[in-house]
Amino acid sequence: MPGYGRADNEWDMLVEAGRGFLVERAKLGKLTSYTELSVTLARRTGCRAFDFERADERAAMGHLLGRIVGQDREIAPSDPPVMLSALVNYLGANDAGPGFYQLAKDLQLLPMSASSDEKFEFWIKQVKRLYERHGASPAVA
Repeated sequence: MPGYGRADNEWDMLVEAGRGFLVERAKLGKLTSYTELSVTLARRTGCRAFDFERADERAAMGHLLGRIVGQDREIAPSDPPVMLSALVNYLGANDAGPGFYQLAKDLQLLPMSASSDEKFEFWIKQVKRLYERHGASPAVA
């Protein structure tokens, strides 16, 4: 089912390219920003970039990251589970956005009542596990 003004095949391309890019970042031991992810996906897929000035486009990026996490959990399950979207943060921010934490709660990886400190610790563990899983020497975290 198409959503956010994009066709199913476009979402499929974005999920595949997005997962590939985030795995590359994990192997390098590096984080990325929403902006860098959007620009990279547009370049690699030919799809239009996300316009973060628009609320629906920000929601669409959240939808994409949720799908990337889902695909990664199917392709490369891990115990404890990891979320590739942990590698994406706001420019100038020190952790992931609120959508990351909500997805973690939805997946029952983070308690619904998690404090700010618990969220931050969860994010740090996710990033470290992703770096370890992909053999990186962490530059951050």
